[in-house]
Amino acid sequence: MEKYKIMVPCHFGMEAVLKKEIIALGYEITEVMDGRVIFAGGADAIVRANVFLRTAERVLLIAGDFTAATFDELFEGIRAIDWPAYIPENGKFWVTKASSVKSKLFSPSDIQSIVKKAMVERMKGSYKTDWFKEDGDSYPLRVFINKDRVLVGLDTTGESLHKRGYRKLVSHAPLAENLAAGLIMLTPWKADRILVDPFCGCGTIPIEAALMAANIAPGMNREFTAESWGFIPKKVWYEAIDEANDAIDMNVETDIQGYDIDDEMIKAARENAAMAGVDRLIHFQRRPVSQLSHPKKYGFIVTNPPYGERIGEKDEIAGIYKELADRYAALDSWSAFVITATEDAEKFMGRRADKNRKIYNGMMKTYFYQFNGPKPAPRNKSDVSTDRGGKT
Repeated sequence: MEKYKIMVPCHFGMEAVLKKEIIALGYEITEVMDGRVIFAGGADAIVRANVFLRTAERVLLIAGDFTAATFDELFEGIRAIDWPAYIPENGKFWVTKASSVKSKLFSPSDIQSIVKKAMVERMKGSYKTDWFKEDGDSYPLRVFINKDRVLVGLDTTGESLHKRGYRKLVSHAPLAENLAAGLIMLTPWKADRILVDPFCGCGTIPIEAALMAANIAPGMNREFTAESWGFIPKKVWYEAIDEANDAIDMNVETDIQGYDIDDEMIKAARENAAMAGVDRLIHFQRRPVSQLSHPKKYGFIVTNPPYGERIGEKDEIAGIYKELADRYAALDSWSAFVITATEDAEKFMGRRADKNRKIYNGMMKTYFYQFNGPKPAPRNKSDVSTDRGGKT
């Protein structure tokens, strides 16, 4: 089976989590960059990455990797790629995005134009024609230039992987699904542990936790651009979906809860959870953070509180964080993980975080504060062998 170089973009700050996901799927990492992980694999790797990766933005097949400091070099580098190996004569192809960082070529529109022209020139020679209908399947491209290194990727995904298909109703400024999944994966939470989001909004964090608990692949119920590409056999897609279906465990017992003060948001969260097929695994309730409580020990708060970016909201936000801090202090042996753009979160919480990770939520710089509780004693040897380690 032919091996490809595959690039997977992610949120800045999530590279380590994505790397672990790819390794867990059985593939070899070849390079890690800011916001991107590159690995090697066959057609199965392209398909399984789309279906199973929780923290990825999309999956790109790297068709070209070369250096270009001038538009002539860019043109020749693109023309040298064997495009007919990927794109049929009637294929629709275009550069959907071009980006440049610390490079001599910096105009996205010019880069897009040159790439398209160079592709046409290569394909004209191969297909012996001067005109392409482009009325067939879609082959979108993305071009990344960093320090004059050009990476040209065929977008196998289409609509971003964070769009799982379950979130029909959203709250104001919700977390992307893949970012929510990544935040949970940065904690030591497991399916047999308690997880509460006291600012759940439309339910993204609890739903992503439930999908993990039931081992439901995030991409198993959506479509991908590359499903119609001739060089990826149809059976590979069928095999990946069969694999995903076989892995589901809806008998898992969970204690996942989501609270919000807005009745409409709780209704939306329940509908979204039902759409995701995990409504049985989550308890949603209208409840203010001041009423956050739980009788059991060693639970997790994983949440995305209001940021309070608008003028006049800072005092209100400080009050919300104070309530969160008070209720967290009353929870015996719990851990709290809070993502926020508010730099004063530790001050509002009244304690220093054990760890603070910088993560970009789109273009917004946010902080993921980790407040550790004690680690529970393992119940048996299997707990010791499967524990992810670290203070929880």
